[in-house]
Amino acid sequence: MTAITNLLDLDPAQLIAYCGELGEKPFRAKQLQRWIHQFGVSDFEAMTDLAKSLRDKLTGRACVSSPVVISDHTSTDGTRKWLLDVGQGNAIETVFIPEENRGTLCISTQAGCAVNCRFCSTGKQGFNRNLTVAEIIGQLWMAEFELRKTKGIPVGHKGERQITNVVMMGMGEPLLNFEPTVTALKLMLDDNAYGLSRRRVTLSTSGVVPMIDKLSQECAVALAVSLHASNDSLRDSLIPLNKKHPLAELMAACRRYLEFAPRDFVTFEYCMLDAVNDSDQHARELIELVRTVPCKFNLIPFNPFPESGLKRSNNQRIKAFAQILTDAGLVTTIRKTRGDDIDAACGQLAGEVQDRTRVQERMQKQAEYQKKFGPNFGQIVEIT
Repeated sequence: MTAITNLLDLDPAQLIAYCGELGEKPFRAKQLQRWIHQFGVSDFEAMTDLAKSLRDKLTGRACVSSPVVISDHTSTDGTRKWLLDVGQGNAIETVFIPEENRGTLCISTQAGCAVNCRFCSTGKQGFNRNLTVAEIIGQLWMAEFELRKTKGIPVGHKGERQITNVVMMGMGEPLLNFEPTVTALKLMLDDNAYGLSRRRVTLSTSGVVPMIDKLSQECAVALAVSLHASNDSLRDSLIPLNKKHPLAELMAACRRYLEFAPRDFVTFEYCMLDAVNDSDQHARELIELVRTVPCKFNLIPFNPFPESGLKRSNNQRIKAFAQILTDAGLVTTIRKTRGDDIDAACGQLAGEVQDRTRVQERMQKQAEYQKKFGPNFGQIVEIT
């Protein structure tokens, strides 16, 4: 039997090639893309300007299928979070953040995450697998047309775009799932699909240096880096990946990336952790660290979860930290916490992951040993 092709898996060039295999001309691919990504139509028979012969070819050979929605919750502040089924007991989370002049969708790229940052609940779920293109772009497809429905815009009608910005900041490290992530990015940017500006699509990475360079050549979008520390020893303890790609390498990669980026700065995300990375000295170290990297800082109040053992810096400390950076001429913002009442805030996305890296099992064992031998006994073996 011929495998069914999910058209959400195909970027513009791949869809043209697929239509060619069916004996169709390239303009048919553009028609298909518009029906799927601009009108939200998954029924080929409803694609009325396609030739009947093409609709017949597609029926039984192709489909348009995004991950199934398990749950859909809306916060008191309007933030909306979907839990999506990606099979074999795995579920991912996607979050929409409405603001006055834009709507931002936060997309996941992996079921779980192998980087295991200390302050992120996703990493404590462990890692199962990379998402496919259809599972990544399917989050945007699903969310855009679900949001249109709530506005009374039916499928098949080209209404006002609800999602104006996309951030690859959900579950997973995007650059460790490189090819599917880049294919999804190309669809987001394509004028016959979502037509988003490169400036309005942001990829956030914990610092996979070789892939930052590769991204600059293949699909340079706005870059955000999860920094969270001002020196290597501290960052090693918070982000195990830093042992492989230390700060000097990461800063050099950021400088190289800016030669190709749509924005003339890198955003450094910095999670504010009480008595861990929030002192005046840490702020002064940051100023030195980024001296040669055009950047802005986004300070993120930590969203606590039990397994982390960490606390949020108080508001006064966050403001004082921000002032030191601002006084040094660095553009600095403090992120407003959104959706924390539905666990949709930064660092809270956990989904449901069948952990094949056994992170939770190892954490439990470490907790047992620390209870028996003291809090400083042992250290979880991190995956890098």
